[in-house]
Amino acid sequence: MKRSLACLAAFAVLSAGPAHAIVGGAPAATDGIGGSVVTIVGSRGNFCSGALIAPTLVLTVAHCVQPGADYKIVEYDANRQPQLRDVKSVAIHPGFSMQTMLAHRATADVALLALKVPAKEKSAELGVPQLPIASGGKFTIAGIGVTVRGDGKSGGIVRSAPLVATGKPGTLQIRLVDPAGQGTREGLGACTGDSGAPVFEEQPSGAVIIGVVSWSTGPNGASGCGGMTGVTPLTLYRDWIVKIARQWGLAL
Repeated sequence: MKRSLACLAAFAVLSAGPAHAIVGGAPAATDGIGGSVVTIVGSRGNFCSGALIAPTLVLTVAHCVQPGADYKIVEYDANRQPQLRDVKSVAIHPGFSMQTMLAHRATADVALLALKVPAKEKSAELGVPQLPIASGGKFTIAGIGVTVRGDGKSGGIVRSAPLVATGKPGTLQIRLVDPAGQGTREGLGACTGDSGAPVFEEQPSGAVIIGVVSWSTGPNGASGCGGMTGVTPLTLYRDWIVKIARQWGLAL
């Protein structure tokens, strides 16, 4: 019962509009790349972002869907009333280590959720980053996280933000910043609730998901949001995603 009540509490926070997402004044993105984004709520009271990569398959991050809790996704009916939808299976990449993540090192922060019934949102194409990944490369995140750190009621509507790679991006981690401030002052970026959000890259076939949001910082690496957004690229993990999908009877 405690788990059910906690899940409903997270659900209540997200349904108590008005709601926004992603710090830095990002615009709403209910269409286009934002059309595949879903909200994940857990029985421990947490909420995260995810993306449909098939009608019954959601891509998110491993640290959001740890064992010992139940998870559901939030959908909206024709009257914009939120409804909880059941998750029947969760798969966490075997290479994920919470200890490694808490030590601020890259790990296989990738997970999949299988839904009991198809979601209403549109599926997005799954891919990997184009190589070589260069500093200054353009990417877009889309999530349901808060616009005000610490205010859960400011999360819930999908918003997107164009960001650029910084430092030395690679196959284990990509660090993104707002091109206007380069992470030195508050700007666009992921925040609480954006974990698991899809990261898109424009490729010849169109916008494809090439990674998931794993963490964020404030300006100059301080705690908070609006500075740097950490991404786990799918370069090393796409084959695992396809394998699990096939085990669940799905083709990508």
